[in-house]
Amino acid sequence: MPIDLKKRAVKERIKSLEDALAKAYEYLDNGSHAHFHGFQPWFIRKFRDEKVAPPHRDWIKNVFIPSREKAIRKAEKILDRLG
Repeated sequence: MPIDLKKRAVKERIKSLEDALAKAYEYLDNGSHAHFHGFQPWFIRKFRDEKVAPPHRDWIKNVFIPSREKAIRKAEKILDRLG
């Protein structure tokens, strides 16, 4: 795989992580994006007619945001190594 394609993939990953962070901060501010697919837990029973409850604000603040920020830092290090 050429280096340019790897750089593009890492840049797209960073962009998607930044978009998820923006949605998380908006959720903490005003409650929008409550049903963003990135906030949904992995191991739940899925029902077609029932809605999944929005995530707890503490989980967003203490788990989701720090993990995405760490992933962005890691991706930026990879991008520096490639470039």
